[in-house]
Amino acid sequence: MRTLALAAVQTAPVARGTKASWERFADQVRSVRDTFPHVQLVVVPELLLSAEAPLLQARADWMREAAVPVPGPLTDRLGALARETGLWLVPGSVYESADDGHVYNTALAVSPSGEIAARYRKVFPWQPYEQTRPGHEFVVFDLPGIGRAGLAVCYDGSFPETARQLAWLGAEVIIQPTLTTTRDREMELVCARANAWTNQVYVVNVNAADPAGVGASVVVDPEGIVRQQAGSGEEVLVDVLDLDTVTRVRRYGSAGINRPWDQLARYGDRIQLPMYGGSFRPVPPRD
Repeated sequence: MRTLALAAVQTAPVARGTKASWERFADQVRSVRDTFPHVQLVVVPELLLSAEAPLLQARADWMREAAVPVPGPLTDRLGALARETGLWLVPGSVYESADDGHVYNTALAVSPSGEIAARYRKVFPWQPYEQTRPGHEFVVFDLPGIGRAGLAVCYDGSFPETARQLAWLGAEVIIQPTLTTTRDREMELVCARANAWTNQVYVVNVNAADPAGVGASVVVDPEGIVRQQAGSGEEVLVDVLDLDTVTRVRRYGSAGINRPWDQLARYGDRIQLPMYGGSFRPVPPRD
């Protein structure tokens, strides 16, 4: 059995207080390790460490003020915290000040050895409100001995291309830090279930707590069933994901019936997809 024990911490930053938000995050990570010693990975909401303020308190200039280089001092601190606790960290996302002069909304995965295992720049910023530069590629990373995870950020989940590409790249779980303050959270929950079911992957969507967000973080299984859902306040969802369930569901079908990846493999290359300039390509073999 390939299991991933994780803690999805639904919390909120200290608005425009990057130092205080870091201290709060580090304390929460240590508390998770002490309280739930079996946990292997901790994930928190989008832009937590960038200390973004609630929507109607946001400042247009905060993005550049809070932006940091990756790698840099912040990722050094994350690496040290990962080594100290022995945990995988997906510390939400940060405003990244890039060498090209742009600011990206960047999700990170840091290994227990303190290395940056993945860096993903949000492909679908929430426009026109979010002013970060869109990224251009989807990212997966391996958890040795466990499986493969993909990264998505908030509004990415509203585009079916995101989850489909991550699953095609071998992701068995999609980790999706989120910062949603608006009533379309209900639609995001529909998307989380649909993305999980249509791609037969786990989806871990971690929203910010009140007052930064409206909460309702979810863990969805590969058949689209909600395993856990948070309320609106601060909360931690602890779960143990059996990644062999992904293998079972893809082999025997969702609800023992539906096997979309098998069907695509059989004749997907004959389907014309003009909007993508080609047809479906077979899933590449795993290393």
